Amino acid sequence: MTRKLLAIIRREYVQGVRGKSFIISTLLAPLFMLFFLIVPGLLFAMKTGDDTRLAVVDLTGRMHAQVRDAVTHDGPEGPSGPGADERAAEGLKGGGRGPRGEEFAQARFRVEEVAAAGRPLEEIKAELRRRVLREELDAYLVLPADVLETGRAELYARNTGDVITLGTLENRLGRAVIEQRMRDENIDERRVRELSSEVTLERTRVTEGGEERDDGGAFFFAIGVGTFVLIAIMMYGQAILSAVVEEKTTRIVEVLFSSVNAFTLLAGKLAGLALVALTQFATWGLMFLGVTLYGAGAAAGSGLSLPDIPASAYIYALLFFMLGFFVYSTIYAVIGSIVTTEKEASQIVVPVSFLPVVAIYLAFPVIRSPGSDFAFWVSLVPFFSPVTMLVRIVTETPPLWQIALSFAVGAATVVVMVWVAGRIYRTGMLMYGKRATIPEIVRWARRP
Repeated sequence: MTRKLLAIIRREYVQGVRGKSFIISTLLAPLFMLFFLIVPGLLFAMKTGDDTRLAVVDLTGRMHAQVRDAVTHDGPEGPSGPGADERAAEGLKGGGRGPRGEEFAQARFRVEEVAAAGRPLEEIKAELRRRVLREELDAYLVLPADVLETGRAELYARNTGDVITLGTLENRLGRAVIEQRMRDENIDERRVRELSSEVTLERTRVTEGGEERDDGGAFFFAIGVGTFVLIAIMMYGQAILSAVVEEKTTRIVEVLFSSVNAFTLLAGKLAGLALVALTQFATWGLMFLGVTLYGAGAAAGSGLSLPDIPASAYIYALLFFMLGFFVYSTIYAVIGSIVTTEKEASQIVVPVSFLPVVAIYLAFPVIRSPGSDFAFWVSLVPFFSPVTMLVRIVTETPPLWQIALSFAVGAATVVVMVWVAGRIYRTGMLMYGKRATIPEIVRWARRP
């Protein structure tokens, strides 16, 4: 039996890694992931048109210069004023944020002052509205006389969907109002900015083995593993489903059952595909690590470093990844054996595909209270434990017995599922012409 099992595993693995789809997806999938993760953000932040033409109606009579400097030069001193280099350096250290918390964005303005000159406000707004419609202006800003007290201003624009430009304008206008308030109170706004500089917390995790630095990367690592489980199910679950349906419709399985029992055939098929998935994900991981190390070496002076993740987390990630893969792959194989076409299978498999998504959602309450009863119980459920238990491990490591219990429950569930699935698989694969009913499936599972 062992020799036959190893032969089936070898056949499934070799057939999987030699396929053109495996080679193409292994090479191209990382590029597509980078494209969909990075390019949308770059495109969203890109401003392809000219500077935003902004007219300012200052009803206070003393705010225009302050607002103009803040909006056009990102502060009253401008990018070339005193302290500009220090402010830029602070922005880079803050992960792309300015010294006052504003994100760098491609938002530039050309500001013109509209003198009230005793005219009614509605008349001024009607004139500016016509200029906006003629595309002579992009927007106009009205600063009410009480803007310093209420902090409320009015913006009228042709395009209110450009959230980056409008958000940048709002931030810079807010700074101008705050600095004018301080000036009115005879407060040195430069000194206030120095005294109100942000505080950075250096997080250190306290464990039984000592203290570990935590830069937040461990949580994203756990969510990343959960996402990989979801991707693996989507990719390889469908592959298992298609392979089982194909073997059933072509009746190849009748020949296979003549030389090997259903349990061995199913276990070997799942183990071989699991190794194919591990090979592909390990290749992706090495590619990602190489790119990261290259980027870190190229930007050695920027303080860039890899996430500080304990070595044990990688071992646990591998174990629980395999656990989740086998749990869901077994379900897919059973579904393939009881249907007659892939169309029927795609209808039945929809509820199953939601379970790993639920697991990722459950990770968020778990990370807030990893030692709670809720976290304990959801980390024991085999459908959720590949994500929820891993999140507990990397946030607040539970006792070893809980980790062992979670894995043992999952492993026992896999063994029982494969055993039961083998019985269903044995009868279902030899049944043609109609989809099995639930009572029939129960009888197959109970049949010795």
